[in-house]
Amino acid sequence: MKRIFCLGLVFFLVAAGMAFGQVQVKNGVYFAQDPSFAPDNGWKEQVVITVAGGKITKAVYNAVSNLGVADKKTYAAAGRYGMKKASKLGLEWDQEAATLEAYLVKTQNVGFNQFKPDGTTDAISGATFHVKNFFTLVNKALASAPVQQGIYAKDGWYFAEEANFDAHTGWKDNILLTVVNGRIVDALWNSTNKDPKMKSKLVESLAGHYGLEKAAKQGPWHEQAAAVEAAIVAAQDPSKIAVKPDGTTDAISGASIHVTAVGLAVQALKAAR
Repeated sequence: MKRIFCLGLVFFLVAAGMAFGQVQVKNGVYFAQDPSFAPDNGWKEQVVITVAGGKITKAVYNAVSNLGVADKKTYAAAGRYGMKKASKLGLEWDQEAATLEAYLVKTQNVGFNQFKPDGTTDAISGATFHVKNFFTLVNKALASAPVQQGIYAKDGWYFAEEANFDAHTGWKDNILLTVVNGRIVDALWNSTNKDPKMKSKLVESLAGHYGLEKAAKQGPWHEQAAAVEAAIVAAQDPSKIAVKPDGTTDAISGASIHVTAVGLAVQALKAAR
């Protein structure tokens, strides 16, 4: 009983410190992301928080999509996201995200809670979009263990895709890798189709429309893709995953499909070296 009380007291003190905007974690780089893609827009948000000297020195807010495109900041900066037209400030998502990041670094207020019912706030100038999930992820990241130093020199989001659509299937594979503190923390393999009416291969497979689920012994495409993604994260260096001449591999349990993601990952990560 005494131990339970003490643990409860520690949790209370940590929570109280967070509520008052104090950062009470050791130095390091922290990462968190949504557990799944948002059903309304297909994005899965992520945050990367750097703590040094007991303070947040850097915050990065981004997202990855099930649509088979680059990370949200890159996508928005290219004018493809479309928030600028709807924003009261005339700003794109990446610009407002930068404002939110700067606010957190300046105030250290991880306990920010001035949210309106829709998740927006009037308390942060320059951020008109939904901000509640950003702070949720910040606290989730800081409550986890810091990301161990990895083999890559540059953090960021690395995207690569095939040069052309397949002449027979119409699909063009791509991969998006999230690198934090030199380590791959997330891999997202997908594919887009030359038919604009088709959604991404991931979305089509999840909906049961791709067709592999009826033919493959290892399961539908999205399940096999998840096994490949996990193998890339586990290996850290995708070039170490042996691929056979026919494009398949015996190195990944649960994947009998052509693992184009491996070669694309090697290509994408050249920029992170």
